[in-house]
Formats: sequence, structure tokens, C-alpha cells
Amino acid sequence: MRVAIVAGEPSGDLLGASLIRAVRSRWPDTEFYGIAGPRMMAEGAATLVPMDKLAVRGYAEVVKNLRELIAIRSGLVRGFLDDKPGLFIGVDAPDFNIGARWLPGIEPRLKDAKIPVVHYVSPSIWAWRPNRLRWIGRSVDRVLALFPFEPAIYEKAGIPVDYVGHPLADSMPMEPDRREARAQLRLGSSSPAVALLPGSRVSELELHADLFIDTARELFARRPEMRFVVPLATRETRDYFEQRLYAREARELPITILFGHAQLALHAADVALVKSGTATLEAALARCPMVITYKLTPYSYRKARRTAQLPYVGLPNILAGEFIVPELLQDEATPGNLAQALGNWLDNKTARERLKRRFAAIHESLARDHEARIVESLAPYLGREAAAGGGQAAGFVANRYAAARGR
Repeated sequence: MRVAIVAGEPSGDLLGASLIRAVRSRWPDTEFYGIAGPRMMAEGAATLVPMDKLAVRGYAEVVKNLRELIAIRSGLVRGFLDDKPGLFIGVDAPDFNIGARWLPGIEPRLKDAKIPVVHYVSPSIWAWRPNRLRWIGRSVDRVLALFPFEPAIYEKAGIPVDYVGHPLADSMPMEPDRREARAQLRLGSSSPAVALLPGSRVSELELHADLFIDTARELFARRPEMRFVVPLATRETRDYFEQRLYAREARELPITILFGHAQLALHAADVALVKSGTATLEAALARCPMVITYKLTPYSYRKARRTAQLPYVGLPNILAGEFIVPELLQDEATPGNLAQALGNWLDNKTARERLKRRFAAIHESLARDHEARIVESLAPYLGREAAAGGGQAAGFVANRYAAARGR
């Protein structure tokens, strides 16, 4: 069976890799191709376009790159329509994969061509733009939801949905070994440590790196015993962060920069400063008290707030249904405010322990043998012999994609 798959950012790459691994454990001859990140490629997926081409954040930024994004999408659609994969899986990236009525994405076009379409990761209709629900039903055959409150929304709308849990909840330990993590990072047993997670893309670091560095400087000035750990996902983000350390004249700070290893950093840290996104869930599953922050361009932020349906943006707060960790966003995200909020956690052991119990409950709700549920959900599409042979799809679609873009 040939399966077309498109992911658009590092969190989608992690999820896509988990899905590919689950499918191949049951149907080892399945071939995946489309847009994949390094984790998906390590599981055997072929990518036709660098995934970072899709990693654009914010309304203004999307508009700036819209022509290229439309060209990439059009080329993929034409290639997939010619090749007719047995299944298309859109991994998150809803604006690219699902699109909108005025600018359809990949999924509604393939569904119109009778290619089965599964969207993996529910768009956050409970937080942003709930009017998308009808278009999602028009575009997909099934949604695979990561969070337990999501299926009821789709069932009410008559959209097939399966709750599959979250792969991070299955892969991360229920009882993190903080002592071992600190030993691996040579943090010692007494120095308090802060994990800094400013983002997984250079575009996010452009907005957050200076803020995180200045916050670390502020916190270090108040608490000179403090140590900092910064896990960065790619060589580009690591290089950019190091450049900003030099530019901010902050090389004297006791900062350890890691290439990846976010979970290790979170297991070792006493508290974390985390850019809003999947990393906040990772911190919760690591039982690490956190402060959530985020910055956008002023226009993008105003647009996002106008369409917001919830008072919070961080996944731990959304899953808890209340503010259990502080969120300091946009104008409130100053080094002084963030350093104070992190210091509040460090000074209140009782509050940290109470929060860790809340995190444990979230972990238990999401740990649902994710890969087994993926296999069960996709069995109706993959559990039959594929009519077409594998091995040629990626090359064929790559040629059609290039031809569609005039290369």
C-alpha cells in the first residue's frame, strides 16, 4: 500500500514518525511519501519537499510566503491525483492540509477524487475558529484526535473520529528519574536548574531568543546559583541562539546548550520557561513546573486574539480546563515578569508538588497505547491488499510535482 503523508513542523514530524512506526509494525510493506521531517524519514518516509518550507507562523508571515506555499501544495495535489495513493494522511498543518472554503487544501481535493483521507491531530476548533468544523467534515473521511475532550465535538457534527491518545504520553515515563537526568547533564544535586525552550524553528527564535536570554540574565542576577539548560531541535536553531548570546553579551551565563534532548532537560530542571506549543505538553509529562510564553508580530497577535475561544493557550491549561500554570504572552512577556513567575515556582515547593500531581493525572488520561489505537483506526484503509505495487510512488510523484511547478 502506498500512503501519501504531509507534516509541516517538528511536532508533526514526531507524530508522523509514531504513526509510520505503528503502521509498519502491522503492515511492514507500507510505503510513505510526501512531506516528512527527519524523524519520519528515519522511519522510512520519502520527502518531496523540505518540511521547513511549511513551518511558517503567524498571519502576516503566511501571507508573505503564500505564493510559494500555494505552489508547493498545487504540485503535490497534481502528483497525488496522478499516482492515486491508497490513503492520504494529513499530520496537523490544517491550513495547508485542510485549507478553507476559499482556498482548499490537499485533503478536500483528494477526497473529491475518491482517495481516502485521514487527518491526524484535530485542528484546535475548541480554541480557534470553530466555524472550521463544517469544512473539516467536507474535507476528511476520519479524524484521529489526541485529546480526550475532542471526539464529542466531532461526533456531534457527524464526523467520524477516533481518540488515539498522545504518543508522548506513552513514550515518557510515569515516574521521571530526575537524579539520573541531572547526573547526565552534570548539574549536581544542589544547584537549581531552569530549562529554556524558546521554539523549534528559527522564525520562533527570532521572536523569543532575546527574551529568553534576558530572562535568564534577570533570574541569574537574583539567584547566582541558578543553572540553565537549552535544548534546541536543529543546527540552525542552535547556531541562531548562540549568535544571540554573543549579541546580548550573555556568554557569562551558566547555560548548557543541547542538540535535541528536550525531555532530558525537562526531567533535570526544577522549572521551565516554555514557548507555547507541544513543548508545554512535553514539560507537563516530564512533571516540570513551567511558565508559558509566546510572542507574535503585533498584527498576528491581534488577529489571533480576536478568534480565540478560550482564555488560555497552553496545552496543560487547556487539558486541565483552568489556569494551572501561568501564561505571560506578548506585552506581558518581559524578562522581569518571566523571571518573577519562574522564581515563584522555585520558592514554593508545596505548589510545585501539587502541580506535579495535576500533571500526573493529565499523563494518565493521554496514555492510551497510542500505536495500537492508530493501527485499529487505520485498519479499514490499510487492512486490505493494495492493488498497486510499492517502490515507485515517491519517484513518480516527485517527477509530477516538479513538472507541476515548471522545473
